[in-house]
Amino acid sequence: MGTYVPNTGFLCYNKAMNRTIFHVDVNSAFLSWTAVKRLKEDPEALDLRQVPSIIGGREGSTKGIVSAKSIPAKKYGIVTGEPVISAMKKCPNLIIAEIDFQTYREYSHAMMEIFHEYTPLVQQASIDEAYLDFTGMEQIYQDLETEEWKFPLSIAYALKDRIYRELGFTVNIGVSENKLLAKMASDFQKPNKVHTLYLDEVPTKMWKLPIGDLFGCGNRSAERLRSVGILTIGDAANTDLSVLQSFLGEKAGAYIHRSANGISDSPVKAERDAAKSYSNETTFSPDITADDFERRAPEIVRWLSESVGRRIRRDQIYVNTIDVSVKTNEFKRRSRQKKLSDATDCTAVIEEEAMKMLRELCMGQHGVLSDGTGIRLIGVGGSGIEDGSYRQMNLFDLMESSESKSSSKLDQMVDELEHKFGRGIVQKGGDF
Repeated sequence: MGTYVPNTGFLCYNKAMNRTIFHVDVNSAFLSWTAVKRLKEDPEALDLRQVPSIIGGREGSTKGIVSAKSIPAKKYGIVTGEPVISAMKKCPNLIIAEIDFQTYREYSHAMMEIFHEYTPLVQQASIDEAYLDFTGMEQIYQDLETEEWKFPLSIAYALKDRIYRELGFTVNIGVSENKLLAKMASDFQKPNKVHTLYLDEVPTKMWKLPIGDLFGCGNRSAERLRSVGILTIGDAANTDLSVLQSFLGEKAGAYIHRSANGISDSPVKAERDAAKSYSNETTFSPDITADDFERRAPEIVRWLSESVGRRIRRDQIYVNTIDVSVKTNEFKRRSRQKKLSDATDCTAVIEEEAMKMLRELCMGQHGVLSDGTGIRLIGVGGSGIEDGSYRQMNLFDLMESSESKSSSKLDQMVDELEHKFGRGIVQKGGDF
């Protein structure tokens, strides 16, 4: 991409090599998608985006966690990740809508389909965000240019407006020459905005932001930096690399220094290798700590295990290894895996083994959470794919074969019901 000049904040490169990268992020995705669905079903319905409302728990219940909030709800001090009962104390007239993953997947898929009409280089980062690479496409999109907007902003505005026109929800688009800056730009003023953040704009647009706003800078890193007077991204950018590394460690210090100067060479990865494993992961806010691990983690593991198990059964295969992973608030990954005595496609087995390993990883002796660290991501996966043609059975398997068959039939029944009526139609008894 170019040559970084240390301690200057500049990257020297041939202008002809410049990349054009978008980061597209749905504004309040879960709430927006729920609102759009309701309005589609009933045009006279209340638009949840225009009133104090949240996604989380069940309608009429004070249980659950806030997964998304409207802008009016934000004005009451409601934050993502807080208990619903706490949010209701801040705003007694708060409207609560249930999580609806089936709808979210449908709108996410529709949005990704639109992205692929514009460029083959699309990297989905999560259910509601993606990176798009438009490098070298100036000639292709000449017809989108107007007197007001030239490439690439002409594409950004056309894409943003089309999503709203056809799908009914708004997005923010960050435009830059690398993924990091595009991501940072998309987080600027919301909603329904296009922002640029090129390298020559970093000093004026990014350096004034609090250090905690730098993508990839965890809470503990931000606290350490603030404790020594590094309060803004610009402070970090203009601090010697060796000083940052002395506070944060070699890798974290180097990452903060490069990122604060807007430096990133990560490519947009549009293609994935043939699946050798099945996994799913999710991020959340606030971080999970030792104090609330048992309250929050099991439900997350259950949802992830159901997702992995469903995909395994869909492809009619089995996995003989279960793994879990976490990402700390210091952006470090830790993982565990276990080889099973018998390959499985059973959600209950995946969930049980994943939760055992997660407790050991996080809450065991010298566990991830033992020193006050928090985790911001949990992942569950299965690997060691088998086609089921040979599955070893021992004495205990034979004794439990009736129970195993019942579990398998139950999983299949749930899969069929969810395929017909939507995800979440079947809940475990403990959920009520």
